[in-house]
Amino acid sequence: MSTTQQLHDRIIIEPSVSAQCCVIWLHGLGDSGAGFAPVVPVLNLPANHAIRFVFPHAPEQPVTINGGMTMRSWYDIKSMDLHDRADIQGVLESEVKVRALINEQIEQGIASDKIILAGFSQGGVMSLFTGLRFDKPLAGIMALSCYLPAGDKLPQDLADANRATPILQHHGEQDEVVPLFAGKMAYDAVAKAGYTSQWQTYPMGHSVLPQQLTTIGEWIVDKLS
Repeated sequence: MSTTQQLHDRIIIEPSVSAQCCVIWLHGLGDSGAGFAPVVPVLNLPANHAIRFVFPHAPEQPVTINGGMTMRSWYDIKSMDLHDRADIQGVLESEVKVRALINEQIEQGIASDKIILAGFSQGGVMSLFTGLRFDKPLAGIMALSCYLPAGDKLPQDLADANRATPILQHHGEQDEVVPLFAGKMAYDAVAKAGYTSQWQTYPMGHSVLPQQLTTIGEWIVDKLS
């Protein structure tokens, strides 16, 4: 039976056996780790899986596009312009936090290539940005319903360690928050640079579907096996 720890900055779901691998899953704007923690049972993972799930909470900060309202956010969103939407300084500050989460798992005995970095929306932006720049090989990078901080350009200082890391990019065809073309633009930039990414769209808005979670579960098991 899995166990759940609710800490001040994250939710951790431990497998019923000793953890041998890990998925770090970053939430979207205004959400928290609690928003995605309930997906674990829906992923249809094998009963004896050894995957630890970590769902961090983003820090609370004012968000310009929402009238300066304070909410959980990995970075400030300055405008709707895809080439100037993400506050890059905030992205870099959150990258430090995400790197620390990965390194914490490595220090606890989980190899970097047994760690998947995943995220939805803002969290997907962070997983793609951080994963492509991380200096140790990861098992996979999952970027759901998101975009690149620089629109059609990959981050600077890409790490050779993750040149061959498999990437999963999903997007909703009716996404009203992050337009489909924004996700496709990110995918095109990744694919053009020679990365191996799996792109799939679903008949949904800015959300996830049960059938999509089944596909994600299969992908996670494949990459961590």
